[in-house]
Amino acid sequence: MAHSADTRKADTQKIDDLLSDVRIGMLATTGPDGAVVSRPMAHQESDGATVWFFAHRASRKVEHVLREPSVLLTYSATGTWLSLRGRASVVSDADRLRELWTTAAEAWLPEGPDSPESVLLRVDLESAEYWDTPGSKIATTIAYAKSKLTGERPDLGEHDKVDLT
Repeated sequence: MAHSADTRKADTQKIDDLLSDVRIGMLATTGPDGAVVSRPMAHQESDGATVWFFAHRASRKVEHVLREPSVLLTYSATGTWLSLRGRASVVSDADRLRELWTTAAEAWLPEGPDSPESVLLRVDLESAEYWDTPGSKIATTIAYAKSKLTGERPDLGEHDKVDLT
């Protein structure tokens, strides 16, 4: 289904806003045996359409992405859940690595951003599904209690599926 430029911009902005509140998610890739493998990853940058990660060239995740680029990213924070489907690619760009480099990256890539072993994973998002429940646990409890009293479904915030292609 084709979306207008305004709709796509609003969708990517919503995803970017949700991602700004959580840095570590799970990256799921497909191994050579077809098994799905997930691991925690901290994204370095996101604009709601593309998410960037550091990786070591010889890592299993890079091997998986080179074999099968379809990936799933999942994030969870207090009251927010994201499921992002996309296509990953391995990017060897020293300038971009230096631009995104952080001291935390050194723990995983001690060779530094100029090493041929340091690469980026770029995930171009294709679709997203999110649940966003603003407010505290108390607000959620009140919504459940109100639902029980009225017989209506609780209003637990926003849920949407968006096509980002």
